[in-house]
Amino acid sequence: MTDMNSAFAHLRTTQRMPALFVGHGNPMNAIEDNAYSRSWRALGDRLPAPQAILCVSAHWMTRGATLVHVGARPKTIHDFGGFPRELYQQQYPAPGAPETAQAVIELVRASHVAGDTEWGLDHGAWSVLIKMFPKADIPVFQLSLDLSRNPRDHLALARELKPLREKGVLVIGSGNMVHNLMALAPGAPAYDWAESFDDDMARKIEARDAAGVANALGASRAARLSHPTPEHFLPALFPLGVADAADELSFFNANFDMGSISMRSFLLS
Repeated sequence: MTDMNSAFAHLRTTQRMPALFVGHGNPMNAIEDNAYSRSWRALGDRLPAPQAILCVSAHWMTRGATLVHVGARPKTIHDFGGFPRELYQQQYPAPGAPETAQAVIELVRASHVAGDTEWGLDHGAWSVLIKMFPKADIPVFQLSLDLSRNPRDHLALARELKPLREKGVLVIGSGNMVHNLMALAPGAPAYDWAESFDDDMARKIEARDAAGVANALGASRAARLSHPTPEHFLPALFPLGVADAADELSFFNANFDMGSISMRSFLLS
């Protein structure tokens, strides 16, 4: 078995990087100048420069295996339909981070992690990064969500990724704290159940109750309506898993879009 020291021997120790959850919402945020995209750009301007970025996106889902992209040149994936041509023309040509991805494979013991060269950067990753780090010069790699495993398993895996922060890796979870596409109501205020769940998650995050967050899905009517499927919720567990009591918490974009999409995001640093 490879221990942590040998797995990370080739990665340079750096200042401790923050961890981040981004509510990415509508893919159009990638090309629009709005409050969300401006906040991502402002955050990128003030964050310390990462050596690499690990993004856990709601849009890379697997079953029976957790995959990590080990390719040198991840492609830009336009995994959506019905949007303007301009959105499909966007490219985010950031390099991959094969060595760092391989170190993740060697590090994680809570579950088997395998390498992948077929994926790339889906819109949960690039639509945010194109604003946050527009030069596309920081290596980026993604880790998949194994939907055969429960949220507690994802939190356990996330906790094993904590040493990445000491190796210059910015860990980003990209999803939404509330995500129900069947209940979209453009121009309407947030549903009561959506606000209730979002508020409950904010309280648990403020209390550093990562286990409580992991146990929230399906626990109430508000939870079931807020996440008919789990993939937009699970990425929030990754910044929580790599955090500790020394981190300061700040929320941003703590509002709703189209009634049933929470854009609430948070930084741990």
